[in-house]
Amino acid sequence: MLLKEIIKAFELLDDPRASGERAASKVREIDPQAEVEVRTVRGDRGSTDFIKLVIPGSNGRSKGGGAPTLGIIGRLGGVGARPECIGAVSDADGAIVAIATVLKLIDMRQKGDLLKGDVIIATHICPNAPTAPHDPVPFMDSPVDMETMNRLEVDEGMEAILSVDATKGNEVINYNGFAISPTVKEGYILKVSNDLLRIMRLVTGRAPVTFPIAAQDITPYGNGLHHINSIMQPSTATDSPVVGVAATSGQLIPGTGTGVNYPLELESAARFCTEVAKEFGQGSCRLYDEEEFRRIVELYGSMKRLQTLGGDV
Repeated sequence: MLLKEIIKAFELLDDPRASGERAASKVREIDPQAEVEVRTVRGDRGSTDFIKLVIPGSNGRSKGGGAPTLGIIGRLGGVGARPECIGAVSDADGAIVAIATVLKLIDMRQKGDLLKGDVIIATHICPNAPTAPHDPVPFMDSPVDMETMNRLEVDEGMEAILSVDATKGNEVINYNGFAISPTVKEGYILKVSNDLLRIMRLVTGRAPVTFPIAAQDITPYGNGLHHINSIMQPSTATDSPVVGVAATSGQLIPGTGTGVNYPLELESAARFCTEVAKEFGQGSCRLYDEEEFRRIVELYGSMKRLQTLGGDV
C-alpha cells in the first residue's frame, strides 16, 4: 500500500516552493546513499527542475548484474500554474506517482526487500508552469520544450519504460482510476502486454482498463498534429518499449484544474508501477513479444520515421 507515500509526495509538490532540490533533500533524508540527480533548466517561459534517481537492484546493471532495468517517467508540464491557479494541478499526477514510487522502493530496500533489477525514475518539478489552449479543455504547458524533456528524462539505461501522465482532458477514457496503453516500440503500436494486464487486474481487483492511441500520439510534438497529451512522447526518444500509464477520470478535467488529484486512484497507479518493477527485474513481466516484433519488422520494415518530425527526414 502506498497511501502514505502518495500523501508525502503530494505535500511535497503542492507548494509554491516545490523544487527538485527540496524533493532530493527529502529522498536523501530517508536514504543518505540515494543516487539522485537534480538539474535546473531555464527556458523562455521560466524554469523547471529535472530529478532522476536510480534504485539499485540486487542483480542490476549498476552492479554488473544481468537483471534488466525498468524506467518510470512522471510525465507532465508542471505541478502548478501559479499565479493563474493556486495549488497542485491535475497535471501533477505524473510527478506525484513517480515520487511516491521512489519513496516506496527506497523503503522496501531499507527493509531488505531488494528488487533484482535497477529502477530509474525521472520527472520534473515546476510549481509555476505556463498553460496552453487545447481541445476539448485547457492543458498545462512546460517552460522547456519536449526535446529537452525527453533528453533529460529518457535514460539510455531504461530497457523498458512506464510513462505516467494525467490523461483526464479527453473523451476517450471515461473512467476513474488509471488505464494503460498498448506498447509502443520504434514507431510501432503493438498489442497490449498480457503481463501488464495481469498485474493491473491483481492491483485493482477489477478488470483491466486500456486506452486507445493513434499514430499521431506517438509522433514528436512540434509537427502540428493533435496528440492526446505527452504520455507517449518518451517513445519518440528511445528504442526501448514504452507503455503509457494514464491517471484518468470519469469526466473531462482540464490539466490546469486544481483539487483533482485523486489519492486512491494515484495510489493504485503507483502500486502498479511498483509491482511491474518487481516483476520486470526478475524476468516475469514483458512489455512486448520480442520474436513477434522481429517478425513484424521483417514483414513491414522500420517505422522509425514516426519517431521523427517527418518531412524529408
